[in-house]
Amino acid sequence: MYRSTVKVADHTIGFNLQTSHLQEWVEKRFRKVEMALGAECDLEITVNDFYGTMYDDGPTEIEETEEAIIYTRADYKLCVKHDYSRAVLHVYDQLAIKHGIINWYSAWLVHRRKGLLIHSSCIVEHGKAWLFAGHSGAGKSTVAELSIPRPVLSDEATLLLFDDDGSAIVHDSPLRSDLEEPCEVLASPLGGIHFLNQSEQVFRISVSKVDTLVLLMDKVFYWKHNRLETAKLIALCKQVAESVPAFQLHFQKNDTFWGQIS
Repeated sequence: MYRSTVKVADHTIGFNLQTSHLQEWVEKRFRKVEMALGAECDLEITVNDFYGTMYDDGPTEIEETEEAIIYTRADYKLCVKHDYSRAVLHVYDQLAIKHGIINWYSAWLVHRRKGLLIHSSCIVEHGKAWLFAGHSGAGKSTVAELSIPRPVLSDEATLLLFDDDGSAIVHDSPLRSDLEEPCEVLASPLGGIHFLNQSEQVFRISVSKVDTLVLLMDKVFYWKHNRLETAKLIALCKQVAESVPAFQLHFQKNDTFWGQIS
């Protein structure tokens, strides 16, 4: 086994990895950290290679036992303890390890009420983090690419955590799609949410807090399996919806949409 210890925001993750190429994948995306002798990580995961087949767009099956919660997809199998802090992941390829980690990490965030992992991109402008969410193909990655040289905190999975005072802070996400380089900005307060709509005209319309809650819940990486955990998810999404303004952003595939925001 290969060992990698990394830091994400204010917590540490210990990776035990079967192969060197799995370790390379982790260390390319996560910030390594040295732990004090005898110190334990907040989360621990063992990742094994050579499992299953290529992802076939099939569903993720969920089974809950006395010992663990088991998520199974064609290309990965994830076994998680009930406190979500310890997991074993079996993967087929790099897509599987990313999706398996997203599944596990998002469930841990919700369980601990620490925050959310949101299917979106997030860009820093004037000291605020602006989140761009939408269905597959809506333009999340496009918005991130068009926004360079602004700092890109995420282009696929936005890591939103709550401070002690309840404010929403977006942190540099290691779980990326195309723009894999870490962001030069480690964290920024959330300024607002934009739900993306490709259009021939550029404008935005305010969204009510109730509608923001409904739209946001649909964008969180979360596999429903437990009523209590789902209730936590709803409460976290409500906290975000009530803390910042949200908009339907109609945009073209150029950077003129920033004129509506800035």
